[in-house]
Amino acid sequence: MTNSTLGRLALALSLLPLPALAVDPKVPTVSPEGKHYLSQPLVTSIFTADPSAHVFNGKIYVYPSHDVATDIPDDDLGSEYAMHDYRVLEMDHVGAPVKVGPVALDVKNVPWASKQMWAPDAAYKNGTYFLYFPVRDKSKDKHGLGTFRIGVATSKSPMGPFKAEPAPIKLAYSMDPAVFTDTDGKSYMYFGGIWGGQLERWVSGKFDPNGSDTDLHQDDKPALSGKVARMTPDMKQLAEKPRDAVILDTNGKPVLGGQHDKRFFEASWMFKRDGKYYYTYSTGDTHFLNYAIGTNPYGPFKYTGHILLPVQGWTTHHSIIKADGKWWLFYADTQISNKNHLRNVKVTELHFNPDGTIQTINPFVD
Repeated sequence: MTNSTLGRLALALSLLPLPALAVDPKVPTVSPEGKHYLSQPLVTSIFTADPSAHVFNGKIYVYPSHDVATDIPDDDLGSEYAMHDYRVLEMDHVGAPVKVGPVALDVKNVPWASKQMWAPDAAYKNGTYFLYFPVRDKSKDKHGLGTFRIGVATSKSPMGPFKAEPAPIKLAYSMDPAVFTDTDGKSYMYFGGIWGGQLERWVSGKFDPNGSDTDLHQDDKPALSGKVARMTPDMKQLAEKPRDAVILDTNGKPVLGGQHDKRFFEASWMFKRDGKYYYTYSTGDTHFLNYAIGTNPYGPFKYTGHILLPVQGWTTHHSIIKADGKWWLFYADTQISNKNHLRNVKVTELHFNPDGTIQTINPFVD
């Protein structure tokens, strides 16, 4: 290793927003393009993605997807993402050692499900922890695949094990559930994702098993919206029919399908700061994490900017929390494997400007 390379590595490590972390010698420190990563993987013993982070009882718990090795080729339906269980990550604070929990929920213990346990989320209320998860049911569409539904499972421990309810959540569909509880105690579920998540097949309100596999070619029409609905007090069902979480452009018009760097694709996440509602999401094929701001949890939300520039890998899925007086962005890339379906969760500090806008993060140092 040359002195200049050592110097760049030292610079990269010095800019890490976390306390000093041990670098796993098996993990590449430089991307295939020669760039240094802003942050290091939280764990290297398993592959993790789609991190939903929460603070429970003073500790940080991360509910990620658990990626598994497969020889299934990549396709637009996400067939290569063959995850079948969940493992929860626990840490005392950002930068502390990370504990990988045992299996929290396996698809074989969900009576209505078939395969592909994708991005989950979690919540807590009245002594019970709730795990929300998307998974295909046992039906068959034109590809011979099940319909994505959203389920819920409960536990008395944030690490699980979780016991699934016997049926999926009524009125919910597609993937990427994210549950937000407002300061008045009301909770809302945000969900939806196109392509593999099948959101474009629910336009009529009912699933079309022979429907289109994408809406990305409708450039001159309003972009397909993620969904939002208030939850019942028991946190197990939706209390109302889902609504569109509409994203508006600077002129107050719905963002169009052709605005691929602004439109919703998947990975909704909501948080509230200084009375503003930040609806955050992934743009999918253009690989940005974006945010839009509204005055209530239903929206509409005005597109405001990028949170994170493209990572290594096809895209990322995230969460944002406040812990120890700071805001943190949890995300994922493919640093360990350089394979789209074998990802690793990361975290970096999130910074706000005085007007409430978010400072865009570059996932690489150089």
